[in-house]
Amino acid sequence: MVEVLMESGGQEVVVADNCGSTPDTPADFPSKPVEMSVPPTKLTTLQEFYTGQSIFITGGTGFLGKLLIDKLLRKCPGIVSIYLLVRAKKGKDVHQRAEEIFDDPLFERLKEEVPKFRHQIVPVAGDCNAPGLGLTPIDRSTITREVSVVFHGAATVRFDEKLKLAVAINVQAPKDILELCKEMPKLKSILHVSTAYANCPQEQIDEKFYDPPIEYKKLLTLVDCVNEKFLDEITPELLGKWPNTYAYTKAVAEHVIREEAGDLPVGMFRPAIVISTYQEPIRGWIDNMYGPTGVAAGAGTGLLRSLHCNGSIQANVVPGDMTVNAMIAAAWDVAEMKRKNKNGSAIPIYNYCSRDNPITWDDLKEMSEKYGIAFPSIKAMWYYSFRNTKSKVFHLFLVYVLHLLPALVIDTATICVGKEPRLLKIYKKIHKFMTVLNYFTTHEWKFSTEMVNKLHGKLEPEDRKIFFFDIKSIVWDTYFQTYMKGIRIYLIKDPLDTLRQARIRWQKLYWIHQGFKLLLAYVFLRVSWLTVSTVLSVVA
Repeated sequence: MVEVLMESGGQEVVVADNCGSTPDTPADFPSKPVEMSVPPTKLTTLQEFYTGQSIFITGGTGFLGKLLIDKLLRKCPGIVSIYLLVRAKKGKDVHQRAEEIFDDPLFERLKEEVPKFRHQIVPVAGDCNAPGLGLTPIDRSTITREVSVVFHGAATVRFDEKLKLAVAINVQAPKDILELCKEMPKLKSILHVSTAYANCPQEQIDEKFYDPPIEYKKLLTLVDCVNEKFLDEITPELLGKWPNTYAYTKAVAEHVIREEAGDLPVGMFRPAIVISTYQEPIRGWIDNMYGPTGVAAGAGTGLLRSLHCNGSIQANVVPGDMTVNAMIAAAWDVAEMKRKNKNGSAIPIYNYCSRDNPITWDDLKEMSEKYGIAFPSIKAMWYYSFRNTKSKVFHLFLVYVLHLLPALVIDTATICVGKEPRLLKIYKKIHKFMTVLNYFTTHEWKFSTEMVNKLHGKLEPEDRKIFFFDIKSIVWDTYFQTYMKGIRIYLIKDPLDTLRQARIRWQKLYWIHQGFKLLLAYVFLRVSWLTVSTVLSVVA
């Protein structure tokens, strides 16, 4: 668990990976479209829409991107190709990185159901942080010639990202995507993935555009004209009411879509805080420590004891698989709207939130505690002792007493026995993560979800089953059982085989925890008695 927290960036995000590649190596595109063998069974409306289409995905190596690839390949059998924008890194080219995506246990079901899926995947060398997405002329020509559906999900994954990089990935890249799409003769649909919190200074967030914090052209000019050091200095002033560079640049990105989309068939998808899968391809799958997942993991292993949080407000969380299902349906809806109104320029916006099946932060805490204790990890460092603390002052007191003081004592003891201290470093990382999350655990928003509800109503019954995204149908208690198991298995890397030993260890930690509380109570009473006795003796 310590290693997991040390590696985690601790930032809450909606989509992941900023794409990229080696610009001098063209992708291995098929010389002609791949002929797909569509099963003889009757296809649903959504499946028919994707039959014969080639899809371009950015952010495909991130959490939502992987789920999107899996679902499209498993449930849309007529897809010709999926072009993935990938950048080479750590000495690996784009083909190696693309192949590594499918090493994840997430894709085991895909390998069983569609064993020959790999010929549909075409890795494309590129980088969302580079001009024109870093595409070579050959790759750009092939994509514009073949692609008909685009999912732009790439975004920086850090809330405290440097503004220069955040603008390049979150603002310039969407503009480059639209420019690319304008060259596609077969284009049917573009879905830009934003976030429900792009307009977080608003208390009521409807499915419409809002004024950006700054016009995107002015921001791009500013970033180009000033040096990075000065830009970092003025960033707090630029952010204004926005809590971080992520929300700020995502708000500006929406302005890019509004101004540059023209008559393109484009839609905006705003998911809330995306957490583990609900049903498929495997229950409880998660590959990051962002947001509530980091809290649940930290609390479940005994490291996190307090979070500055108003437990009575809604925790706007949505399962990853349902989010992707809604995205797939939304892309179809965008195409249908354009087909029915070719001259229309309205851009549909979909707020995908848990408004219709609300869950509070206290609900989330109680269910995480219930199933965290039922399925403890053998890697736990202490017994579960976590609370949502509404008072910031009291929360800071608990941080010093329950986090920093024990960490200082343990690290001192570690140094004395000749080992490297680590706990204070871990808590520094945890507290940075908590600071980022505080804004979202102490504020509440009201979201409208009319477009999403209408979209669900448009689907035929079979599509509603295959591409299930009805938030009202979630049983949160059932969900959190698999959620906590998923954190244990996929993040902490603790298989259920160790559950028996973990429960024995958990019992020991429980009695140590109770003994420590009695010791603290004794020390407190002893100190109080000595203080009172001293005062009385002085008065006498």
